[in-house]
Amino acid sequence: MTLRRVFLGPNGIRAGWSLLIFVLVLGALLMGATIAARLATHHAAGLPKGAFPARFFLIKEVVFLVMVLAATAIMGWIEGKPVWAYGLAGRRPVQNFLCGLAGGLVCLSLLAGALNAGGYLVFDGTALHGVQIAKYAVIWLLAFLLVGCGEEALFRGYLQATLTRGMGFWPAALVGSLLFGAAHIGNPGESVAGITSVVAIGLVFCLLLRLSGSLWLGIGFHTTWDWAQSYLYGTPDSGIMFQEHFMVSHAAGNVRLSGGSAGPEGSIVGVPTMIVGLLVLAWVLRRAGLWDTPAISPIPQ
Repeated sequence: MTLRRVFLGPNGIRAGWSLLIFVLVLGALLMGATIAARLATHHAAGLPKGAFPARFFLIKEVVFLVMVLAATAIMGWIEGKPVWAYGLAGRRPVQNFLCGLAGGLVCLSLLAGALNAGGYLVFDGTALHGVQIAKYAVIWLLAFLLVGCGEEALFRGYLQATLTRGMGFWPAALVGSLLFGAAHIGNPGESVAGITSVVAIGLVFCLLLRLSGSLWLGIGFHTTWDWAQSYLYGTPDSGIMFQEHFMVSHAAGNVRLSGGSAGPEGSIVGVPTMIVGLLVLAWVLRRAGLWDTPAISPIPQ
């Protein structure tokens, strides 16, 4: 009976053991995918040097999303829950997703505009012309939709739901956001300020989860926040540059304000701009009757 209490609580497997199993399952799946990629290409599968090409990034994110959803589904089977119980359910998913898409684009555009007005982000022209503009706009939007789905399903999905079961929502949000920041440490141009911003942005995504009751608002926001940095304005995104972007730009002046090699989200005005933009967008959408999500929605467990 004592041993049983070590592993099982009133809600089934204790949160700590669930997280350990999830990490082991996800690690095994990702290791298997890496080995398969190396065997298929007959060489070590590593990150490309320099700016990321769209094709490589799409394949990478498809694999990552499939592995995260597979690990979540396995844990759902163990815990007797469907895969969508970990943040993918909830009311009005399409509406929340579309509001998130608008929010990410508006907030990043406000940030880019503020940096440009202050002389900290300089636009040098465009790198794409004609049909290439639309082609890569769609490709990169799909790529960053995969990023949004994969990272939100991992950090604000199973991890957040399980940590919440063990310690409550906001302590879980802090732990998950710290892990979210740690996952970006190895990015080529990332900085201490950039990592700090990533942690803060992770907490903002947790707030979106708390407000809407599902991941879809955060997935939409995450998608266009990254898309606008990487494709539209041609800036680094968490220290990574991507190929086939629309505008050509460079950071200038004080690195703490420009974000430097980390990109706009590494600027000290990045998170405040995001929060102000979200408040304004929420007010506009509510006034227009386009978003009536309750102030606090229940979080699926």
